[in-house]
Amino acid sequence: MTATEQALLTESVHDTLREMVFSGELEPGAPLSVPALAARLAVSRTPVREAVQQLIYEGIAVHVRNAGARVATIDATSVRAVFEVREVLDGLAAYQATLAISRETLSRLEKMVQVQRELLDQPPDRRRDARLDLEFHTVIREAAGNVPLVEALARLDGQSHLFRSDMWTSPLGRTLAVTEHERILHAIEAGDADGARVAACAHVAGLLVRIGRT
Repeated sequence: MTATEQALLTESVHDTLREMVFSGELEPGAPLSVPALAARLAVSRTPVREAVQQLIYEGIAVHVRNAGARVATIDATSVRAVFEVREVLDGLAAYQATLAISRETLSRLEKMVQVQRELLDQPPDRRRDARLDLEFHTVIREAAGNVPLVEALARLDGQSHLFRSDMWTSPLGRTLAVTEHERILHAIEAGDADGARVAACAHVAGLLVRIGRT
């Protein structure tokens, strides 16, 4: 396997593990055994080991002495702090994205939100719904063109998702999340940067309320 192929495999394993954490398939405190995960994902141990190290760097996992890596846990005070910072930064990302977004990227967002709305008629799928939510926010953040902002939000997003898996099984939570995405999108479509910032901030604040960490 070439170095490029190895890097792509590690990235794929990392993305899979993130989805498993974000969906609740790997709950806070769950062990991240490299041999067990390698067998589960049918890959060698090296990409799993590297992916777990990346999760630790992102704050999604922690290394426990004499116990190995585990999915991170976080107390209520820290949850609030993470969401408060993410609220401000996601608002900034939406503001900057509105000023810089291309027609092609806007079309991607429109299709994403349409899919999310249509899926409300189907049974919840925590892994799928968490992935679609993350993709929506990632596209907006990348459209902002602010690399430090994207990197900071990626870390915060990982930590905040540790407490959001239950939201994807709640019909009301799913509906509210999609409605809030639509409000962000409509503001961006209208070129209303301030409106997009306000809508994005309100969305993150709403998430904090819905996970019961008020």
